[in-house]
Amino acid sequence: MAVTPSPDEEAELESSKAPLLEHLVELRNRLVYSMIAFFICFLFCFFFAKEVYEILTRPLISALASDPNRTGPPIMIYTALYETFFTYVKVGMFGALCIAFPFMAYQLWMFIAPGLYRHERAAFVPFLIATPIMFIIGASFVYFIMLPFAIRFFIGYETADIQLQARVGEYLSFVMTLIFAFGFCFELPVLLTLLGRVGIVTSQGLAGARRYAIVGVFAVAAVVTPPDIISQLALAIPMVGLYEISIWSVKLIERGRAKREAAEAAAAAAARNIQTT
Repeated sequence: MAVTPSPDEEAELESSKAPLLEHLVELRNRLVYSMIAFFICFLFCFFFAKEVYEILTRPLISALASDPNRTGPPIMIYTALYETFFTYVKVGMFGALCIAFPFMAYQLWMFIAPGLYRHERAAFVPFLIATPIMFIIGASFVYFIMLPFAIRFFIGYETADIQLQARVGEYLSFVMTLIFAFGFCFELPVLLTLLGRVGIVTSQGLAGARRYAIVGVFAVAAVVTPPDIISQLALAIPMVGLYEISIWSVKLIERGRAKREAAEAAAAAAARNIQTT
């Protein structure tokens, strides 16, 4: 026989459901806002897809134009009827994700922030600022340093009889993969510093796991980059340096925490001395 809950129990049950429903509605609204922002940015970027495409292909075109073995003009080809159109679609989505990401991250922060204490929100703000900065640094490293070097290295094997005819779809996928891979991997100091801030990792633990981290870095570089040693080394070597920076950053946080705890202990001791006197 089913037990019928009392009116008080029903009220308590409804009151416990209300916050969950409110959070789900809030999450839905934040997701809708993010998708609308992404769609608007996609339309904007798709309208200027040719200009974005020219920016992304500039390293390749410059390298082909300066190649002494090339007999014809630097051009790119496509082999499927729909390839150029979908290339512009991918360019539009790529640009939309880059432009809309700060707004989408803000929506995520607005959903999480009410559940944090004031000092926790203050602690997270520097990491929210550092996240897009490190992504831009990683993407800039690819576009201005790594990509031109890699392109010139591979084109160096071109001869008058063997010349590159790059497909637009393959090249754009190659460039966008590298930009996202380097951009996200350059977030390593932000992630480890945040974990050190909340006490999940320590500088001593990170230093002790250095050899395993180096192996993991090269494994990640082998997975997220195209299958060539140049791209893998270009990602793995900076990530090793960023791991060392993370150890230094976590160590600074630990020193600041130790000083703050010592000051609080001294203040508490002084307060107890005043009370006893």
